[in-house]
Amino acid sequence: MMKEFKEFAVKGNVIDLAVGVIIGGAFGKIVTSLVNDLIMPPIGRILGGVDFKDLKIPLYSAEEIAILKDKDPSTIPYISYGQFINVMLDFLIVAFCIFMLVKVINVLRRKEKKEEEKPAEPTEKECPYCLSQVPIKATRCKHCTSHLEAAQHG
Repeated sequence: MMKEFKEFAVKGNVIDLAVGVIIGGAFGKIVTSLVNDLIMPPIGRILGGVDFKDLKIPLYSAEEIAILKDKDPSTIPYISYGQFINVMLDFLIVAFCIFMLVKVINVLRRKEKKEEEKPAEPTEKECPYCLSQVPIKATRCKHCTSHLEAAQHG
């Protein structure tokens, strides 16, 4: 069982996947910081100094909230739509970046496919006398010793 696990864990795909997950996690943190620290503050300033993290709708009336704040403020339930907006922006930025990455990879793959599809220059030709394959530059057939240029010209 250890041998099978070692073969599985050392395969290239598993290592590539692990690297992708680690880089993806780091990229997610960068995007979250981008949204929370660079994008949302100017938008909040434009909208009157609002911090999007603080945008929420309380599920209780003002009187009930006053009573709950005295007891334990962490028990007040809210619909935090500002935080939801931040998370949606995170998602959209990550999705757009992945889309662009896939688009670039597809363009590169298409270029590789086109290069592969080009027919290779022939390296052999057929002898008209014995129908054997001989090198393209040959002037005599290596099988029947016929002169090939004379046969092609006339």
